[in-house]
Amino acid sequence: MKWTNFFNQLQQDLKVFFSIWLLLCLFRIGFILCMNRYISPSSDWTDFVLNFYYGMKMSLKSAGVALLFTFLFSTLPQLVLNRTNFQYIRYFIGNVFIILICILFMARFAFYEEFHVGFNQFVFNAVNDDMQALFMTIIDQYQLVWRLAGAILFSGIFIWLFKRILALPVYQWTGSSVKWREYGKRIGVVTTFILFALFIRFGGSFSYASSLHWENCAKTKDDFLNEMILDDIQAMYRGYSINERITHGIMTGVEKDKIKVFAAQMNQGDTAGEKLEDCLLHKANGAVIERPNKIFIIVGESYAQWPLLEKYKELNLYPNLRKLMLQENADSVSTFLPNGAFTPMAVNALISGLSDVNIYPNQQAESYKSVYASGLAPQMKKLGYKTEFWYAGFSSWERIKDFALAQGFDSFYSCSDYPYEKGNVWGADDRFMFQAVTKKIQAENEPMVSVILTVSNHAPYSVDLVSEGFPKEAVRSLLPEECRQNEDLLNRLGHLWYTDKMIGEFIEKTERQYPDSLFIITGDHADRTNIEDKPSLYERYTIPFVIYGKGVHKGLLGENIAGSHVNIIPTLIELIAPKDFAYYAVSDSLTEDAPVGFNHNLWITSKAIGKIEDDTVEILQNANVNIENEHEKAMDEMHRMRTISWWRTMKGNDLN
Repeated sequence: MKWTNFFNQLQQDLKVFFSIWLLLCLFRIGFILCMNRYISPSSDWTDFVLNFYYGMKMSLKSAGVALLFTFLFSTLPQLVLNRTNFQYIRYFIGNVFIILICILFMARFAFYEEFHVGFNQFVFNAVNDDMQALFMTIIDQYQLVWRLAGAILFSGIFIWLFKRILALPVYQWTGSSVKWREYGKRIGVVTTFILFALFIRFGGSFSYASSLHWENCAKTKDDFLNEMILDDIQAMYRGYSINERITHGIMTGVEKDKIKVFAAQMNQGDTAGEKLEDCLLHKANGAVIERPNKIFIIVGESYAQWPLLEKYKELNLYPNLRKLMLQENADSVSTFLPNGAFTPMAVNALISGLSDVNIYPNQQAESYKSVYASGLAPQMKKLGYKTEFWYAGFSSWERIKDFALAQGFDSFYSCSDYPYEKGNVWGADDRFMFQAVTKKIQAENEPMVSVILTVSNHAPYSVDLVSEGFPKEAVRSLLPEECRQNEDLLNRLGHLWYTDKMIGEFIEKTERQYPDSLFIITGDHADRTNIEDKPSLYERYTIPFVIYGKGVHKGLLGENIAGSHVNIIPTLIELIAPKDFAYYAVSDSLTEDAPVGFNHNLWITSKAIGKIEDDTVEILQNANVNIENEHEKAMDEMHRMRTISWWRTMKGNDLN
């Protein structure tokens, strides 16, 4: 009888549902227990109760996807065709979900340790990365082999259990000889199943208005526990959703319908014309330092700011940058953010001059149609400089060579263009790149702007630190007791030290030969290596910004300022350009009034740093701060710059 078979198959579908749901809940508990060091000391038992409660509700939705698949591809075909062999499809679907969940569970450990967040849009950004190098890094740095072995082991165990659960007997339908009772019972079963499907579709409710989803699931006081409310399937869905929104300009701060308003604001209130870049015009106030012959913008891979803080001074990880900052011909900004979470965002800011909106300009067709007026190369050329880009990695990574040359750089050099004895899948050790730069500038005496991007402070962290002289044991002795046996941390700290060493040696050697050189030193991003498991926002995310060279002096940069990578180009132009030199920028120079820096998820002023998507804020000075004013100031700047940058990248230069 069809109804009996249908009733039995529904029960089998429910077995799949509860198997997947319980597995997700089990893995949530397991991950929290294994990574408990990330739980805030201020968390209490109510936070754990909320985590488990809302986590179980959230996983209803993930398990519901498996239920939907088995119902559509196993139960319904059996009902329509009256054949039983479709039950194997159910078993296959269940196995696929189990394997996927086990793989994601094992992968999440490395992802969380690297980014301090569950799976998000960063997963989808990796598609544009160097996949071969990324794969080799995962093998070497993130122990792919044993993680994959763990996923296989877990998959085997849970598939074995799943098979036995499916083999358990089902409740047998007891019909009624009274037709209205029989049909009433059947209608009751179908209605109950529909209501149950709605209940799990909305994460434990019956309507979207009261549903639980990734945007409203932060129910505890602890960031880690909030992340764990999302199981891995929901976290991947979050990443996909954010990536889709960004692609279509649906992102916090992007207001496409206000593009003309924001363009007019950039133009000091004048009515915006037909071209967006016309509204980005600035007039330089006049050079404040003598024109340098050589300009070097050095971007250190993962060159975070926290080693410069007083609390870490004894570790002496940045002896060269500290020494530079103490010189009279140096100035710096301590409230400085990267343009985004990854190296491409930093590169894009320096090449295009545009703020990050999580859409890589290096991958967009618009970037190969015309040169962005706000970019570095075209504006430096107007000032009489040749422009070159140096990268310690390979030119194919993120289309970096194509992008740099398309945006006006005269030349591009990667590790394929010079000899190197040591390196890894990402490129040459930084030493060999700096040697190549030194050799090149010795052969040319014309004015030159060189962007230099290092690579060695990156997984798999393969520099021979012993031969480079890293004082590993001295650093170990100064670490907190619980960190002293962490060899991975020591290796990472050694690579921070190595980056600083290479930058310092290059600057010292170059300055001797070209004493009129100007150096700008920063990092591409932070958020990879910290000593604490739960660092402050400031320690975790900020990067250094230092200018050094002839004519530079303390106080050259403005007071009460903050910024990010997009401030570098206008700052450089205001330092060296003659009065009334016309240049283009979406941001302000750090020699003037630059009150705000921001990136994909943070804003910063001279007094506070906070998250864009929630109310998390940290005060940076022991002073009375009006957080509401600081936040409003940051949001106004962010909306304007993000909208303009998104429009120029995705829509082009036309405003109409």
